Amino acid sequence: ILTIAQKWEKELGMPVFPLTRDYLRKKFPCTLNGDNLLVNSTLLPDRELVTAVQELGVEEALEHAGRLLAVRMGKPVSGVFDPDHWTFDPGPWIDKGKAYGGQVSMVDYPWKIFELNGREIEADFQRLTAGRKGKKLSDTVEVIDPERVFVEPGFKGEYFTLNASTGPIYLGAGSEIMEGSVIRGPFALCEGALVKLSAKIYGPTTIGPFCRVAGEIKNAVFQANSNKGHDGFLGNSVLGEWCNLGADTNNSNLKNNYSEVKIWNYASGGYIGTGNQFMGLIMGDHSKCGINTMFNTGTVVGVSANIFGAGFPPKFVPSFSWGGAGGFTTYRIEKMLKTAGEVMKRRETRLSEADIDMLRSVYNYSEKFRNSL
Repeated sequence: ILTIAQKWEKELGMPVFPLTRDYLRKKFPCTLNGDNLLVNSTLLPDRELVTAVQELGVEEALEHAGRLLAVRMGKPVSGVFDPDHWTFDPGPWIDKGKAYGGQVSMVDYPWKIFELNGREIEADFQRLTAGRKGKKLSDTVEVIDPERVFVEPGFKGEYFTLNASTGPIYLGAGSEIMEGSVIRGPFALCEGALVKLSAKIYGPTTIGPFCRVAGEIKNAVFQANSNKGHDGFLGNSVLGEWCNLGADTNNSNLKNNYSEVKIWNYASGGYIGTGNQFMGLIMGDHSKCGINTMFNTGTVVGVSANIFGAGFPPKFVPSFSWGGAGGFTTYRIEKMLKTAGEVMKRRETRLSEADIDMLRSVYNYSEKFRNSL
């Protein structure tokens, strides 16, 4: 339900800022001072871990199995800490390292987003609803285990079914579920999101803010403002922001021989094992596909790709690619920016200069991958 940053803000009771790579810093600025608590941004908080982080003294680091979890800096970060090398390597900026003996959960690969989503919906449900009373649902709604359903103000919906016996269900402010839909928890429908007529949704699934979804969905996570507005299956998948799946788009989430799924990994420059038998689609921000698109098991689509045509596209589609199984050309940056601006305008949002600079950086970085197709 919450982003990783929002989870840490609620647990620590203080604002959180990202310390990230240069090309992202204009879009995601960071406020630093003389005493900074740095937390590994792949790390998911729980009560025991948060306590250990809060107990760090100045210039102390927390590590687990050789991985750096958190550092409390007693001096300005700039010039002494490199976020590209987030490793446990005590230097002039760490006085003492402390080992953490508890369990840790980290979103260090993209499939962890859906793989860990069930327990994270449970945790966020408690963070958001403890001590609160939600809105009452209409008497036309059939609910199993209603005590595990929380409804924020402004929710709308009639004649649908919720089953929270398999996990909690959270319905965000201003969201809506249309008639005939059947949903099993764990499930989160975030602010302003819409579930269209007769959708079938299996948990653990999160529909991000202002998304529009329909058809059959299983164990998927939608970031904000993305659409799957028609029939078709999406399972064990993650969609970024501003994505759109054409009508009757389907993905495979299981190989015919039931073997481990391998997916493209940028760091290694090749395919790596996921350890998962079920693995669907990973799609970056602003990417889209046409009607009747078929995605193979474990497909990775970059940022601002436009996919269409018959047959399965490759299992790795680089950012700013235009085409499908028959081949790709480059989706030119100026054309892409114009389309993105129009799409965002429909949601009363604008494409900022920070957005444009970030997308241009991704366009330039991804050229080597497009050239290899």
